[in-house]
Amino acid sequence: MPNLLLLLVQIGVVVVAARMVGVLFRRIHQPQVMGEMVAGILLGPSLLGWAAPAASAWLFPPASLGFLNSLSQIGLLVFMFLVGLELNPRLLREKRHAAVVISHASIVVPFMLGAVLSLFLYPRLSDDSVGFTGFALFMGAAMSVTAFPVLARILTERDLLRTRVGAVTIACAAVDDVTAWCILAGVVALVRATGGDAGLPVWATLGGSAAFVLLMLFPGRMLLAGLERRFQRRGDTVTQDMLAVILLVALASAWATEWLGIHALFGAFLAGAVMPKNDLFVHALTEKLEDVTVVLLLPLFFAFTGLRTRIGLVEGAEMWMFCGLIVLVAVAGKWGGSSLAARATGMPWREAGALGVLMNTRGLMELVILNIGLDIGVISPALFAMMVMMALITTFMTSPLLELIYPPRLIREADDQAARAEPGRVRVAV
Repeated sequence: MPNLLLLLVQIGVVVVAARMVGVLFRRIHQPQVMGEMVAGILLGPSLLGWAAPAASAWLFPPASLGFLNSLSQIGLLVFMFLVGLELNPRLLREKRHAAVVISHASIVVPFMLGAVLSLFLYPRLSDDSVGFTGFALFMGAAMSVTAFPVLARILTERDLLRTRVGAVTIACAAVDDVTAWCILAGVVALVRATGGDAGLPVWATLGGSAAFVLLMLFPGRMLLAGLERRFQRRGDTVTQDMLAVILLVALASAWATEWLGIHALFGAFLAGAVMPKNDLFVHALTEKLEDVTVVLLLPLFFAFTGLRTRIGLVEGAEMWMFCGLIVLVAVAGKWGGSSLAARATGMPWREAGALGVLMNTRGLMELVILNIGLDIGVISPALFAMMVMMALITTFMTSPLLELIYPPRLIREADDQAARAEPGRVRVAV
């Protein structure tokens, strides 16, 4: 039975730490979610467990972590549903050519570099219990992800959404999100099947997953369109009954993908992706779910990730060299691949560089993927710690590099050009 008093204390400590560190990071012009991720690491063995082991053992005893994890997984399911909800197909249609070229390069280049890096890391940071194919595919997928929600917030805060850089970046990130999660679904299915997990054979997992996706994309989407009509009849209001139906759809989709042998998070993401994309509907539904998820539940996931991250495992010059190599490959693949592809589509070097910096943002999505990798046993705790540091470093570097490459003066000029192209639009002050 869970110790309710201890669980309440854990939640309180996590929320306070997340808000405090998040505010500090916002003051140094970093996204608040970056501070919340760092707060989770600080509550784990990397700081609290090292500086005050007795307090850490009392606050986060191993027997209590299962309950904390269960709550954090509910938060993740709702969050992944919101990520899918915010994906707008209109973005892809408006910037179709650039989005296709850049997004493919920003997936293929880091994926290939991650797979090549696996040749070096596998004999040093893995063992025979993990197949090389699954390890290499996972490393490629983990290197390829872009943090769509964090990226959207950075673009909004810097008034970049109306510029060409912002419009192309958000479209590319949307494609990246879908592609990376599809790749990861295949990797999880392969690793679980070859690892001897009880469940469906790999052919049934892949075939069943493809059938389920088609079911959600076509008849599922048509049925869910009725929610939009009901929303409009109710005066553009998401009622409690509608919210209950929507959450049941998300939970059922998550259950289906977990049963099929990939992961519940894929189902939640898919449920959000097939929801009606009426702007008012999306905004109203997001308002209903986002605050509690972001303020209460996601910090629990960051804390649970922090409790699994033992930076002390990265010990000695050789291990830190491996960590530096991971960061270097991640930045070269994502920033380099995206920038060169953007330049190939005709964007000026400065805009292409800014787009590459933005696409290199990994943030929360990387932590989600890494936790899946640790859960299925495809990466070791030491490699997990290195990859978490890579996620934090690549997210932290986004704001200062963007300020250097694409300063506010150029953003104002780009916004002025967009305003002249759309005479009825009012320019937003930066």
